[in-house]
Amino acid sequence: MTALDPRPAPDTTTALRFPTGFRWGTATAAYQIEGAAREHGRTPSIWDTFSRVPGKVRNGDTGDIAADHYHRVSEDIALMRELGVTDYRFSVSWPRVQPTGRGPAVRQGLDFYRRLADELREAGIRPVATLYHWDLPQELEDAGGWPQRETALRFADYAAVMAEALGDRVTTWTTLNEPWCAAFLGYGSGVHAPGRTSALASLRAAHHFNLAHGLATRALRAALPGGAAEVSLTLNLHAVRGHTDSPEDLDAVRRIDAVGNRVFLDPVFRGTLPEDLVRDTAAVTDWSFVQDGDLATASAPIDSLGINYYSPTVVAAGSSVSDGRSPEPSPWAGAERHVRFLPAPGPRTAMDWPVDADGLHELLVRLRDELPGVPLMITENGAAYDDYADPEGRVRDPERVAYLRAHLAAVHRAIEDGADVRGYFLWSLLDNFEWAYGYSKRFGIVHVDFATQRRTFKDSARWYAEVIARGGIES
Repeated sequence: MTALDPRPAPDTTTALRFPTGFRWGTATAAYQIEGAAREHGRTPSIWDTFSRVPGKVRNGDTGDIAADHYHRVSEDIALMRELGVTDYRFSVSWPRVQPTGRGPAVRQGLDFYRRLADELREAGIRPVATLYHWDLPQELEDAGGWPQRETALRFADYAAVMAEALGDRVTTWTTLNEPWCAAFLGYGSGVHAPGRTSALASLRAAHHFNLAHGLATRALRAALPGGAAEVSLTLNLHAVRGHTDSPEDLDAVRRIDAVGNRVFLDPVFRGTLPEDLVRDTAAVTDWSFVQDGDLATASAPIDSLGINYYSPTVVAAGSSVSDGRSPEPSPWAGAERHVRFLPAPGPRTAMDWPVDADGLHELLVRLRDELPGVPLMITENGAAYDDYADPEGRVRDPERVAYLRAHLAAVHRAIEDGADVRGYFLWSLLDNFEWAYGYSKRFGIVHVDFATQRRTFKDSARWYAEVIARGGIES
């Protein structure tokens, strides 16, 4: 990854200017926008199955049509060109290109992503491909899913297939998006697909995600030799704060940091398991599923680390179990009976998430210190609000503009403080299927009328276009 020119962009009208060469992008995920769920050989993913379980997704929504991006690629790329983004981060639907999760790829599926990449390049936009954004082929889940080692091996094969198909068009590859959510919400608390509720399964899945990342990194480099593959991993790291500075609350912070952050950071960047996490989860597992050589594989060098950030996490010592009953299924393996989660102060988004840009600055400065020499990218950051088109057809979203401005200012401050941040990808380009919330939450800077599929720039989109054109934000 080429280092940025440290000189500011030559625009004296902007108070907070980002380095020349800073990558300005936006991001989406396949299941959330593509639709075309049964076309051209695509088979069900775990989210197709999960969304059909009564009560799992609000209003019984599914991603069958979503934002119909599969049929509207050119229209959506025209929107990106108008925004002026330099990069577009999309994910590949594994069951669209490899329906059973193994074996030969489907030509029509590969052709869709070839066309997407070609049209992006023609528009002057760099394609950034994410291999996994939670849509595991259902056939692999039926065989055991991510708690099974075999899934990591199949993922490496899939990475090689995609490198061969798109290696002449895509140079920036992200192996996994938010493996914490996929492992601990999917297999621990069960609020995400596939909806399993087992602390052991969530820890096994987390390890196999680390292994899959390392194997896929090797596969990408083997298929794209000579530095042609720029490989990254995206984590939704938790900015964890204690309610007080008491030893008990600080231990709660430690526990959540172990199972929320270091469960991935330590294997990927140090080739080790967090010793305190192993102790915290001793009642769940002895970690014997970690085989010799796994951690060395997981720590294959990468070119950048992607950070997804939305809000901080506030914890205190205690337990949600008040009367001796078993707790509700939890994503926090080993911490369920030791940690309470508290609401953070301040304004909140439509997701009821607190707005606190300082948490992003805290994460970036921490990574500056703990991972020197690792370039950082903000691969998701954004907010959901209750957007609607007014009688004139305008979508006014001043809260989102304020959110984005504050978080970009936090990124700028982190860069000034020495964090090597190379780019910012706003989540999201389009209103879309927001997982268990269905279509009830809108994260896009482009409003989508799901009945007509009409796209409309929100005020935040026009604001972001101005930021990109200036290379920075007003103070």
